[in-house]
Amino acid sequence: MTKSIKEELIELGLISGQKSYDGKYYANRVLWSDIDPHEIVEVRTKNKILVREMDAEKNPNWKADFHPGGFSGHVSNQEEQKWFYKSNEKNPVFAIWKRKDGCFYDGCLRFSLNKEPIKFYDYNF
Repeated sequence: MTKSIKEELIELGLISGQKSYDGKYYANRVLWSDIDPHEIVEVRTKNKILVREMDAEKNPNWKADFHPGGFSGHVSNQEEQKWFYKSNEKNPVFAIWKRKDGCFYDGCLRFSLNKEPIKFYDYNF
């Protein structure tokens, strides 16, 4: 019997046993102040996970509240961003690796495991 990604993540101690949640798991890439969503495709070992970037489209109902000033301006409501997420099997699958600090990385870019995809664009950078 094939294990689900959730079962593999729990067995490897990468997440706690959250019995009430049976959805997908994600690895969100943290780019300093920006975040890009990735779906977990396969758990190879406790130190290696295969992921694929998801497509993220900004919700047109969210409008940036832009104020002039600073380097190029300031968006005062950027914490309220809303995005639509979609899996895209055309995007390449790649491995992320767990380091001694307990986090997963692709090169120098850190990934955070989560129960939901997260997209964040820092308009104030």
